[in-house]
Amino acid sequence: MAGAAGARQEVADARRIVVKVGSSSLTTAAGGLDADRVDALVDVLAKHQDKEIVLVSSGAIAAGLAPLGLERRPRDLARQQAAASVGQGLLVARYTASFARYGRRVGQVLLTSDDTSRRAHYRNAYRTLDQLLAMGAVPIVNENDTVATDEIRFGDNDRLAALVAHLVRADLLILLSDVDGLYDGDPATPGTSRIAEVRGPADLEGVSIGSAGKAGVGTGGMVTKVEAARIAAAAGIPVVLTSAVHAADALAGGPTGTHFLRTGRRSADRLLWLAHASTPQGALVLDDGAVRAVVERRSSLLPAGIASVEGEFAAGDPVELRDGTGRAVARGLVNFDAREIPRLMGRSTRELARELGPAYEREVVHRDDLVLLHP
Repeated sequence: MAGAAGARQEVADARRIVVKVGSSSLTTAAGGLDADRVDALVDVLAKHQDKEIVLVSSGAIAAGLAPLGLERRPRDLARQQAAASVGQGLLVARYTASFARYGRRVGQVLLTSDDTSRRAHYRNAYRTLDQLLAMGAVPIVNENDTVATDEIRFGDNDRLAALVAHLVRADLLILLSDVDGLYDGDPATPGTSRIAEVRGPADLEGVSIGSAGKAGVGTGGMVTKVEAARIAAAAGIPVVLTSAVHAADALAGGPTGTHFLRTGRRSADRLLWLAHASTPQGALVLDDGAVRAVVERRSSLLPAGIASVEGEFAAGDPVELRDGTGRAVARGLVNFDAREIPRLMGRSTRELARELGPAYEREVVHRDDLVLLHP
């Protein structure tokens, strides 16, 4: 028990914290923003003047339903984007007014996976968030409406929150929802119990994890929350998963919710995004020698090791690297357009430089821009 107490003390001592709140914790059953719920959350967060808090908030689409006369979350992308466009403004306005009660400012930050997988964009995203925190503001983070399809895949922003926690070098990630933790079965079923602590994947073996939230206004569920917790814990960030009504206890390190202990160490920042947030625009099929070089020796991918190219992509786009069976072994940012690669395949960089110029004496995917999918 001493170990558990020490781990919770680590939570209490965290200074830079990412808090993610789901749609169901902010909205009414009809889909509009619930001002009392927003204020209750802000009451908890704003009182922690000694901590730097980044708030990843879902609820934009849900907040836009009632104003647009929609009875439920639409399934088609166009109306989801319309609801998000209306709701995002309402959401940030509500947070602005609520935090103003404590003399705190908020700043809206809309992110895309592209912003955080490319070097220059990644540095800029970090600087913006870091500067907002340094100036005493509370960043309100959401997925950019213009890539709503990716936002939906994030799973109600759970995965986005894990990646933001890594981006800002957070000491703790708190995932708030309408359930007070992870249970060993359906929480509504008698006899199930809350799992207080998860030390690693083995603790989740045999646990049935539900995929649907209770309120029906978000896209996330327990599956996406557990996935987000695993991503953050593997990157060296402890996670507390609990309900919004227990937010104060979570921040204080109290015995609430489910505590996911860190299972790994911080990795290269952009590579976490590349592995978990990017959408491959195409694929490069490698010969056996190139697969060994990339996977076993962690080498860059050279033109000589490429057997074929699939899809349409531009230089700088994320692509999958596949072996001869079609299995994706890695993901990386490619240095050439798809149309350029066929004439490079199977040739040495020295030969290409002689024929095409010095710009072609380089890797197709540099090892610094490459992450293994099955390390």
